[in-house]
Amino acid sequence: MANPWTGKGNPYTRKEVIERLRATLRRGEPIIAAGAGTGISAKFIEKGGADLIIIYNSGRFRMSGHGSTCGLMAYGDANAIAMEIGEYEVLPVVEEAPVICGVHATDPRRRMWHWLGRVKEMGFSGVNNFPTHCIVDGHFRQVLEETGMSVKKEFEMVALARKMDLFTIVYVAKPEEAKAMAEAGADAIIAHVGTTIGGAIGVKEAVCTLDDAVERGDLAVEADLLQPHAEAQLQHWRDVSQRTAIQHAFTHTSPWDPETNTTGPRPG
Repeated sequence: MANPWTGKGNPYTRKEVIERLRATLRRGEPIIAAGAGTGISAKFIEKGGADLIIIYNSGRFRMSGHGSTCGLMAYGDANAIAMEIGEYEVLPVVEEAPVICGVHATDPRRRMWHWLGRVKEMGFSGVNNFPTHCIVDGHFRQVLEETGMSVKKEFEMVALARKMDLFTIVYVAKPEEAKAMAEAGADAIIAHVGTTIGGAIGVKEAVCTLDDAVERGDLAVEADLLQPHAEAQLQHWRDVSQRTAIQHAFTHTSPWDPETNTTGPRPG
């Protein structure tokens, strides 16, 4: 029934968000989740037909002319920034599209059950695990894992959000992370393929190929399907400026059939 006080818009229940996404699939359309860093961005994302609008703390830095990786750095309180963007800029102007709050689950200063309660109270319809440590690798990733800031905190956050009836759409970088997120109860799993490329603030050399991105997505889907699986598996696409890149994604990723819980080659 959407917002129980106004009868329209956010917050939606978890089941209501899932049903909206299922309706998109029944129409034969792709599910599109887009990030908004300002109210005007959110307005036009909704007018463009996005199914979900996600608030990332990195959106504030991008709107200030800086790269997305700022969102992973110690340049501010990621949770507070996402909450502020949602409260004062995005939630007041979005009419229908479910709005999702980025949550930095590994912040040791937050009682996550308490923070998720505030996210829900603010009127968000779900959460996403950003900033995420799943895209950190090497020695620094191991340090995080050993010092109380493990990616496991993100799995735990998702499990809490599920108990609180919040829709969860999550990033993973490896098949085993997709498996863990599905076990935690994630509703939609996104295979993350790296920082946005091109434009004025995107990366140029630190990229993976289109074929590598497709492979990562398929591996995440296959891992998820071995579990009590998520409602949807999505592909993170870091190069939407090129129409050919989007077409490549639709043509080469293996589609998932929610009715049969299988993947296979695309027809035609």
